[in-house]
Amino acid sequence: MASVHSLASTVNQRVADALSAALPEAGVADPLLRRSDRADFQANGILALAKKAKANPRELAGQVVAALPAGDVIKDIEVSGPGFLNITITDRAIIETLAARAADDRLGVSPAEKPGTTVIDYAQPNVAKEMHVGHLRSAVIGAAVVEILEFMGEKVVRRHHIGDWGTQFGMLIQYLMEHPHELDHKGGEVSGEEAMSNLNRLYKAARVLFDSDEEFKARSRDRVVALQSGDEKTLELWHRFVDESKIYFYSVFDKLDMEIHDEDVVGESGYNHMLDETCDLLEESGVAVRSEGALCVFFDDIKGPDGNPTPLIVKKSNGGYGYAATDLSAVRDRVKNLGATTLLYVVDARQSLHFRMVFETARRAGWLNGETTRAVQLAFGTVLGKDGKPFKTREGETVRLVDLLDEAIERATAVVREKAQDLTEEEIAERATQVGIGAIKYADLSTSASRDYKFDLDQMVSLNGDTSVYLQYAYARIQSILRKAGDRKPAAHPALELAPAERALGLHLDQFGETLAEVASSYEPHKLAAYLYQLASHYTTFYSECPVLKAETPEQVENRLFLCDLTARTLNKGMALLGIRTPERL
Repeated sequence: MASVHSLASTVNQRVADALSAALPEAGVADPLLRRSDRADFQANGILALAKKAKANPRELAGQVVAALPAGDVIKDIEVSGPGFLNITITDRAIIETLAARAADDRLGVSPAEKPGTTVIDYAQPNVAKEMHVGHLRSAVIGAAVVEILEFMGEKVVRRHHIGDWGTQFGMLIQYLMEHPHELDHKGGEVSGEEAMSNLNRLYKAARVLFDSDEEFKARSRDRVVALQSGDEKTLELWHRFVDESKIYFYSVFDKLDMEIHDEDVVGESGYNHMLDETCDLLEESGVAVRSEGALCVFFDDIKGPDGNPTPLIVKKSNGGYGYAATDLSAVRDRVKNLGATTLLYVVDARQSLHFRMVFETARRAGWLNGETTRAVQLAFGTVLGKDGKPFKTREGETVRLVDLLDEAIERATAVVREKAQDLTEEEIAERATQVGIGAIKYADLSTSASRDYKFDLDQMVSLNGDTSVYLQYAYARIQSILRKAGDRKPAAHPALELAPAERALGLHLDQFGETLAEVASSYEPHKLAAYLYQLASHYTTFYSECPVLKAETPEQVENRLFLCDLTARTLNKGMALLGIRTPERL
């Protein structure tokens, strides 16, 4: 179906045309249309245009009004102050536009005109290490951005860049070679929790030995060399660690209600075969130079505390590779082999300097050019405790992600049980999971990614305020009304006069597509969360001021059911794009 033009874009076009007619020398004019409290929209662009053309702004505003007769869309225009236009649109235009949205599976949202290919790097756990609260944001923000970009027509390639290479694996593999029974399972499938406790136990035992026994330490270092040179037995054990870790990762992502596919998991090891070539290309082109035996890239504007340049070290003086070589090889692979036009990295803000250096190096090497191929870091802030400090357990340990998710589900169970009418225990458990996991995701996504946020479960599962539970209840309430409506069907009646709460709800519903376009282009899921919260708030006002099933006429009942239904569909779609479920009953 053809996309639906929003009322804002229709009005904007008409005012722009009237401005161009009144002031032809201005060329294409931007009316600077905004939603307004005084009317439906306000056009603020006349002042600047009049100033530029040395015209009187109020006179110009008058000419624009004369060129814009009231009719099917615009009901009324008044000039206020020194040339602002207050524009009210017709009730009919609101309902007709919404009816066109309702007739479309995509709610009238048009995909981007020129979609590209985005390779998104997110949800990056480390092999043989437990996932903690710091892994939450990358996974949640990344998954939402994936959904939003795909809905807007972008081709998206997911990449989970897991830490699966390096010194610690020499230690782990050497330990396992000397204690071969430690990773054996007692038959049968192993759960994620069991896989992690196996790995944890092994890691701790190997670490103790590594720190206390110099000979074991030396054997471990030799084992790293064997791993990097592709020794068969060493690689076989390394694969066991990776596979065991994946069982655990996938169980955590499953609990987060997030799909991770095996082919999308390409760890640091996936770029090993490219490292030599990457270094050669950088050195031959002069982008990287030898400094004290290491291969380095220098930057004029990046200096250490001592005032000396801080380089990006691509290859260490001992011949080992750092993160930079892997990250640069990944850039090459993603541009050349995956056809990326955008590389998007959902990575902690504390790594911003590293990525700035990597992107600049790739640009100098010609792998990124800023126009047809660009790299963007979607940097996120830290998860804080209620005290405003980085989130730790009472013992000062990093908080395990699994414990956090379990606690959220537990809190949500209490909330659902208190409100639940005629739900079975099984239904309560299912909904509590959707509410608890939704609460954690929404708290994260409703904060601008670049800001830190406080992790407060009491607040997250509250029925009041800007929480996912508030949105889920709004959705469930609408479903309840639609069920009670029985054979009375939602239907748009453009001839009806709308109450103020109906108009406000309708105008907000019409902004869904524009909001998504903005969110997709700026990678800001918090703007979608804000839109949905406002939608639920508008609906709450509508619900309290406009009786639905007890409205005065059958047409009014049908029209209000129509507004309910479109609100529910918009909430459902918007929440799904954030990775949050909307239960039919709560």
